[in-house]
Amino acid sequence: MVPNFIINQINVAETATDTLAQAEAPTEKTLSVLELITSGGVGGIIIMITLFILSVIAVYIFIERYLTIKKAAQEDQNFMNEIKDFIHDGKLEAARSLCRSTPTPISRMIEKGVNRIGKPLSDIAAAIENTGKLELFKLEKNLATLATISGAAPMIGFLGTVIGMILAFHEMASAGGNIDVEMLSEGIYTAMVTTVAGLIVGIVAFIAYNLLVAKVEKVVFKMEARTTEFLDILNEPAK
Repeated sequence: MVPNFIINQINVAETATDTLAQAEAPTEKTLSVLELITSGGVGGIIIMITLFILSVIAVYIFIERYLTIKKAAQEDQNFMNEIKDFIHDGKLEAARSLCRSTPTPISRMIEKGVNRIGKPLSDIAAAIENTGKLELFKLEKNLATLATISGAAPMIGFLGTVIGMILAFHEMASAGGNIDVEMLSEGIYTAMVTTVAGLIVGIVAFIAYNLLVAKVEKVVFKMEARTTEFLDILNEPAK
């Protein structure tokens, strides 16, 4: 039979072993998004605030332009038929009133053409073309800013990464021979946060820009088609 004092010693040894194992077990270290943003120092915070402002501007431009272009793309299917009937009947004032009551780029182009009826066809076409250029300029408002954000945001994020890496290596140099791997790793992943943020803002802005450009091209195609249809109406002989 095993003496009790031996059993007690075995239990004490097992308890000590478990305690040592728990003490040596690595603890998982996590960082919140706020900690990652603020851990980059003043430079990192400035970069992140800049990227946040750019993201707000990009979202605002996208929503505002999307709604504006969507409204400009709306078209009454009977609009050109009514314009045709008014022109053939000689009711130019009625055609102008219809154009004024239809707030679209196409109606404003057609109104300019109606106002030029009686002049050479080349003059009418030139007037409509100039109006179309003005309407296109309105549709493309702020798209250049959105394109700039899509290109500048990743570079600004990379600038934050470079600054963070410089600071990390400076801390290593200041530490002399006491270089800590944890110090280096924290500096690296802190610096990489700005690159990730910049890429996210840049990718979103790039996708938004191309989507808006595609919608503008569809509106331009409709404008060109209705311009051609209007000039064909003027070339038709009166019934």
